[in-house]
Amino acid sequence: MPPLRQIVRPLVAPATRCTPRSKASRWFSTSHPAQSSKSESPKCLLEDNDNGFGFIRNNRLPPKPRKTSVTEIRGPYYSAMGPNYLTDVLKTIGSHVDGLKFAGGSFSLLPEPDLRELIDIAHSHNVYVSTGGWMEHVLTQSDTERAVDKYLDKCKDLGFDVVEISAGFLSLPPDDWLRLCERVMQKGLKPKPELGIQFGAGGDTEASDLEAMGTSDPSRIINQAKKFVDMGVERMMIESEGITENVKTWRTDVIQAILRDVPLEKVMFEAADPKVFNWYIREFGVDVNLFVDHSQIFQLSCLRRGIWGMADTFAYPNVAEDFIVKIVKAILDTPVFFQASPEHECFWRMNIVLDP
Repeated sequence: MPPLRQIVRPLVAPATRCTPRSKASRWFSTSHPAQSSKSESPKCLLEDNDNGFGFIRNNRLPPKPRKTSVTEIRGPYYSAMGPNYLTDVLKTIGSHVDGLKFAGGSFSLLPEPDLRELIDIAHSHNVYVSTGGWMEHVLTQSDTERAVDKYLDKCKDLGFDVVEISAGFLSLPPDDWLRLCERVMQKGLKPKPELGIQFGAGGDTEASDLEAMGTSDPSRIINQAKKFVDMGVERMMIESEGITENVKTWRTDVIQAILRDVPLEKVMFEAADPKVFNWYIREFGVDVNLFVDHSQIFQLSCLRRGIWGMADTFAYPNVAEDFIVKIVKAILDTPVFFQASPEHECFWRMNIVLDP
């Protein structure tokens, strides 16, 4: 088999320029209209000011399609998910779900009518549908260019909105990665590159094997992310392995470095562990975009809305500081000020100054 560079480079002519995203296009929304208004999620009690719990302070979510506070959930992989189960999830909590992702090539194991039904259910709740990083496997086929085109054509025919392009198992040259994203755009789909510092991530590799492989320099994925932003990629997935998964100590420095150079709305962090997504909410606020398992959507939504949480995120506010100050001053009739917590640079502590 020829080197990967020879395999991938013919996909797009070198002279072809990447076309930025049209300002009229919608952020990671489904391109398929809801099939029935009956499928739309009803207003939750927390948003019902007349007959529900709308009087309880909470963090309001922006309307779909969202740029921030985006939540993508994993579809069938670690557990099965049929149409009835997905309908139950989206009927009850669909207003808090933005995307549905089929991990790896798991969707290829489903009969086509069943897969189409799952995709249609997601679209009826205004939820976009994404492939997993199966493109890596497609790139290993003998006739690569033909395989990539057939794969993308079939994904579009099935109703997928987003195609993930990862490089956890292949050493994909940066320029070829850009060309693959452009090819996805040309097919009328939205590319979602997955970036990480751990080679061999994204599968079921043992933690000891991953540790032996080592990690790459974070500057590599940051530079690549900037190129994706420049070409019009809407959002990138940040792989958790090597950062918060299968590591002895979390690489929070990598996350901080990414968000220093890449806009928050352009990235989504894989955080399929309650302690991990709790940390993201605590450190970067409720606007951070996260990918979790479908079984965790209620727990994460409680954190986002500020109605429940762990000790360090309980009733986490996403309101203006001066609004909180006014409330406390009105209650205690005493000055208050905000100070950054020394332990967590993005977590604010309210200090109340009492006169002696």
